[in-house]
Amino acid sequence: MKKLKLKELESCIQQVDDFENPKLLLEQYPTRPHIAACMLYTIHNTFDDIENKVVADLGCGCGVLSIGSAMLGAGLCVGFDVDADALEIFRRNAEEFELTNIDIVQFNVCSLPDRLSKTFDTVIMNPPFGTKHNKGMDMAFLKTALQMARTVVYSLHKTSTRQHIQKKADEWKVKMDVLAELRYDLPASYKFHKKKFASIRICFLNLNPKVVVLGDL
Repeated sequence: MKKLKLKELESCIQQVDDFENPKLLLEQYPTRPHIAACMLYTIHNTFDDIENKVVADLGCGCGVLSIGSAMLGAGLCVGFDVDADALEIFRRNAEEFELTNIDIVQFNVCSLPDRLSKTFDTVIMNPPFGTKHNKGMDMAFLKTALQMARTVVYSLHKTSTRQHIQKKADEWKVKMDVLAELRYDLPASYKFHKKKFASIRICFLNLNPKVVVLGDL
């Protein structure tokens, strides 16, 4: 597998088609190419948690993080999302890049089958932030991710929720590290958005579920 430089990875990710008609109830916002590239590059080069690993992309949308993981040499990357329309765009993206180490599954994050527990080496995600009508959805994603991962979860969350996530991590006996503080320039995607961009402070988290007692989640 060719070693991609950060700029090369970001350039590839910029070519991934995004949501055609984003759905507010699912909080469908694109992961910005620069953030996605930096996130994946760090996971790959600093922690060696992508190459030859079985990776899950939870709430994958149109597949930005899955495609980036596949390009970095994931043994297999499986994208999970509840929205069939987003998964169709993802399928087209994967075909366009001619990637064979990707699978796509329609999946409700709140209904984890037992067969998926501890199935993946690494779970990578940019979950809904739990705003508007989705309060608590960010934690539902995190709970499922920790159940699915054998080794580690990497996730993006609003900085304002960091203390709450740390409290839950302590309750779940999960080790949590903040890898970076970032600015998420969110483009106007819905009619109620008044500005072209909104800048949101987010944190890039690393959570180790190996000491999780699943019954406590």
